[in-house]
Amino acid sequence: MARRRRGRGLLIVGVLGVALVGAFFVADAVLRTYAQNRVQAEIAERLPANVTGDIAVTIGGFSVIGQYLTGSFERVDLAAPELVIDGAAAVHIRATGVPVDTTQPIGQVDGTIDLDEAALNTMLTASQGQDSAAADGPIQAGATALKLGDAEVTYAGSISVFGFEIGYQATAAPSTTAESLVLTATGAEVSSGIGSIDASALLDLLLGKEPVSICVAQYLPEGVTLTGVDVTAARARITLESSTLTLTEQSLTTLGSCSPA
Repeated sequence: MARRRRGRGLLIVGVLGVALVGAFFVADAVLRTYAQNRVQAEIAERLPANVTGDIAVTIGGFSVIGQYLTGSFERVDLAAPELVIDGAAAVHIRATGVPVDTTQPIGQVDGTIDLDEAALNTMLTASQGQDSAAADGPIQAGATALKLGDAEVTYAGSISVFGFEIGYQATAAPSTTAESLVLTATGAEVSSGIGSIDASALLDLLLGKEPVSICVAQYLPEGVTLTGVDVTAARARITLESSTLTLTEQSLTTLGSCSPA
């Protein structure tokens, strides 16, 4: 009889244990969903007026409750595949070592921003407006829109040489500094009354000695730096990183800037 009672007692303890574990995972799942929805809502509220699109936030790792108790979240992913910023942009961000104390820096932030031609040209126009020196550059003097190609960017325009307007088609190689997307001219053709001729030897005269710089930092929180760019005919993908970003409102709303050329 005593053994039977002990057996029943152990059975009840086992059932209660399973129930408690089940309740923990249900609570953890509910908390994870709540936290993700809350972060999504707060990000959406802070988007500039000219930016629209859905944002999805995913908190990775085994247990949200367990991670919270340890003081940091293992991984948080943010995806906005169809943002509209006067053109289409897709943003993917991964943050690891995200502290519960928002005044402490995130361990590491890595991400990509995909820009279509319209968005890239909008950013070029904004950079020109902020940089009076750039306004005198060749890409601003009668140039048409930037066009994306495989590992290159092209644009057309015209310059005045000895009082004559000469049209050109330029090819540029994209690269990045910590703050800007840089387009360095690699070749050009000019149009004249006798047709197009190769003007690569006249690059300095036609396009200037300085590359074209598009400030990207002004769209990102201060402390986020660019690490590279990959260009196809469909998009320009800029990679970025930060190890100093915090989740305070001041940090997220204080945007970067570009050094004068």
